Amino acid sequence: MAVFRADPCGIICIVVTYAAVIYADYVVVRHLAIPTMTSNLWGAFHVVLFNIIVFLLTLAHLRAVFSDPGIVPLPANNIDFSDVRSAGKRKLSEKEAEDWTVCARCDAYRPPRAHHCKICRRCIRRMDHHCPWINNCVGELNQKFFIQFLFYTGVACCYALLLVIISWVIECTGPGCKIDHQGRQTRVVHSVILTIEAILFGLFVSAIMCDQLSAIFTDETAVEQIQKRGRERERPRKPKMALLAEVFGRGKPLLWLCPCQAAPDPQTISNPQEYDV
Repeated sequence: MAVFRADPCGIICIVVTYAAVIYADYVVVRHLAIPTMTSNLWGAFHVVLFNIIVFLLTLAHLRAVFSDPGIVPLPANNIDFSDVRSAGKRKLSEKEAEDWTVCARCDAYRPPRAHHCKICRRCIRRMDHHCPWINNCVGELNQKFFIQFLFYTGVACCYALLLVIISWVIECTGPGCKIDHQGRQTRVVHSVILTIEAILFGLFVSAIMCDQLSAIFTDETAVEQIQKRGRERERPRKPKMALLAEVFGRGKPLLWLCPCQAAPDPQTISNPQEYDV
């Protein structure tokens, strides 16, 4: 079970994330959709749709924060690894890299492709990296939720930019308009801030999403790329759908972006034959 970590950097990043989301939702509802689209149902439609995206974003983020990333359990009894430590820090061979190894920090055996996180202070199965934006590691069991969070954040940023453009194109004027001069000035300020926020966060999550997809399709985590160990291994080539199934589970691909789905079963992650076509 994952435990919320009292890491100052992670807590600050989470606060910044939700402050940005709440502010974007406030601007969309209070200054863009409702004031400029009161003459028809489009205002209510955009408010509902944007908040659905925010809900999915929030749910995916919370699951990434509080889900177990794949923590390797500690042994019930202490194990003597003195013989292993006395062997020295020699470079592992390809065969040894694919076998269970010993973590000197955890004093426990760890499965292949598991790595120790200095912040979590535990070994994580198929650890990609420790992300302060979720205050958790991105590993075998929660990478799905992390990618969903990135996806819905990108969608929310694009949608917010679209609503900024639409609100100024169909700006309400005339005697029936409820926006006064001061209200227009306030809307300009909020629109500029929201545009900058959407562009910055949109580019940021797009870059991370590309890195995550690249890691999935090359079957090599960020830690393995740094250690150059993944390139030394000779793994059988897998279809892209099989590699995606290892992250998102065996559900239908159309449901892979649903944060309500369960995390992939660790017992079946390494055997997704049904997608080998």
